[in-house]
Amino acid sequence: MRPELERLHLIEQQLLNGPAALPAGEWQLRQLFDGELAADAAAQQQLYHGLRAAGRQQLRQELRQIHARLYGGRWAWLRRLWPM
Repeated sequence: MRPELERLHLIEQQLLNGPAALPAGEWQLRQLFDGELAADAAAQQQLYHGLRAAGRQQLRQELRQIHARLYGGRWAWLRRLWPM
C-alpha cells in the first residue's frame, strides 16, 4: 500500500477505534513527533463530524417528508373528520 494510504488507514483506525488502532499512549506520542499527522487526524475528525451532521440532517428531512405523506398537512385532522 502507498504510504499516503497507510497513513490515512492509521488515522481512520485511530478515530474509529478499529482493530488496528494503536494504544492511546503510542498514538499521542506519534502525534507529538509528527505535527502533520496531528493536523491530518484533526482534519479527518472534522470531516467525520461534518458527514455525521449532514447524515443526521438528511435523515430528519426524510422523516419530515414521510410524516407529511402519512399525515398530510396542517389541516389533515379536519379532512379525517369531514371526508369529501
